[in-house]
Amino acid sequence: MYKIVKKETLNDVVELMVIEAPYVARKCEPGQFIILRVDEDGERVPLTIADYDREAGTVEIIYQILGYSTRLLSQKQEGDTIEDFVGPLGVPANLTKQDKKVIGVAGGVGAAPLYPQLRKLAELGTKVDVIIGGKSKDYVLFADRFREFCDNVYIATDDGSEGTKGFVTTVLQDLLDQGEEYGECIAIGPLIMMKNVVKVTKPADLHTMVSLNPIMIDGTGMCGGCRVTIGGETKFACVDGPDFDGFLVDFDECITRQGLFKEEEHICNLGLGGAK
Repeated sequence: MYKIVKKETLNDVVELMVIEAPYVARKCEPGQFIILRVDEDGERVPLTIADYDREAGTVEIIYQILGYSTRLLSQKQEGDTIEDFVGPLGVPANLTKQDKKVIGVAGGVGAAPLYPQLRKLAELGTKVDVIIGGKSKDYVLFADRFREFCDNVYIATDDGSEGTKGFVTTVLQDLLDQGEEYGECIAIGPLIMMKNVVKVTKPADLHTMVSLNPIMIDGTGMCGGCRVTIGGETKFACVDGPDFDGFLVDFDECITRQGLFKEEEHICNLGLGGAK
């Protein structure tokens, strides 16, 4: 059993938890993820690691309250326990000191897994900027945390309640048009967002890494749900990633795969019953 040592509500659909998991905390690196089960009958839920404290033996996760299992998880409070917390899983992000500045682009909860990657780059001596997107200011996550080490924190909201009104790609394109020079881009968020980021960076020949964690299901490669085509080769987001060269990802295939069970998910959500 794994103890919940902290729980925080970030907005009406997103919550943060800090879990006591010493082994995972000792071994995990930015870019990796865990699999949890709320109880012994629960489904396996893969979640990327937002932060970790090796000395305290804790790991921080962010989750959206969307389906049955995340609603069950949301019912847990500080001091409660969850059944399983397995990891670290996946391939750590390849992060080395860069001569040129790196730009991070986060959409929604993608800010959580992007945070440890940019922080490590900053610790290595790389200058970093970040663009954070959300539908409104309440859905812009981790802005204050990024300000601790980013040279510039740009914000884009759909309704214009904070920062630029529009998409993260609008801000990114404006920065490139203004002559800002970056050596790499790291984009994490919804598939359509990452696809559109690549549409901006590819013409500029700005190397772009993306995370395909949104399509992971089982987290071990056995279910085949996160099978993707990378540069013409078949890969699995969970065991070969989740980070890949964005220029090589077949995003149209990923988006189609993600929508295969949309009708079933709708029926499932209608029948959540007591998990409210």
